[in-house]
Amino acid sequence: MESITGIEIYPIISLLIFFIFFVALFWWVVSAKKDYIKRVSNIPLDNQNDDTL
Repeated sequence: MESITGIEIYPIISLLIFFIFFVALFWWVVSAKKDYIKRVSNIPLDNQNDDTL
């Protein structure tokens, strides 16, 4: 790996992508409206749209 020029940038880029993804995910979770979270969490329990035979 030491013979490849520019290889040291790849771990930095992957760390930045990882960090940015989880910061954005944390920001979305914190800023999500409580009504939306409540509605989405009740989707598995909602039987009104159940089209089983």
